[in-house]
Amino acid sequence: MLKLKNFFYHFEEVLGALFLAIMVTVAFVNVITRYVLKVSMAFTEELTLYLFVWITLLGVSLAFREGANMAVSALYNRFGSGIRRGLDIFAALCSVLFFAVFTYFGVLEVREEIAMGVMTEAMEFPVWFFTVSMPLAGIFTIVRILVRTRDDLRASRW
Repeated sequence: MLKLKNFFYHFEEVLGALFLAIMVTVAFVNVITRYVLKVSMAFTEELTLYLFVWITLLGVSLAFREGANMAVSALYNRFGSGIRRGLDIFAALCSVLFFAVFTYFGVLEVREEIAMGVMTEAMEFPVWFFTVSMPLAGIFTIVRILVRTRDDLRASRW
């Protein structure tokens, strides 16, 4: 059970590191083939772009897990702990609402791409393989916000 919990805790980091390794490798191979063999692989730009989107969205979830999301601390720190607690709960609710809407529209996008059979230009993969990152990252982020807020409430971090 502990290993599974540890896996889920580090999920964004592991997946992000894997995608980054793939991006760097593909980009490096493309540079070598372009300048040494004078052959450019068109799919590499497409793949690195889609993986970059995945990494960015995983980073958002990771930031919420760590409590590293942006805040106006100069104003926030002027309030007492009770008001800060209320502000944190309000911010968490607003963030959950935002990512719920983000997830909803991400699901609509993926469903539309599946229905239309949209394929990537160079790789000829279904586009939804990559845009599914939006609803999945939205769900990851909502979970991270809720867990972080629960932990903050339990530890009284204000």
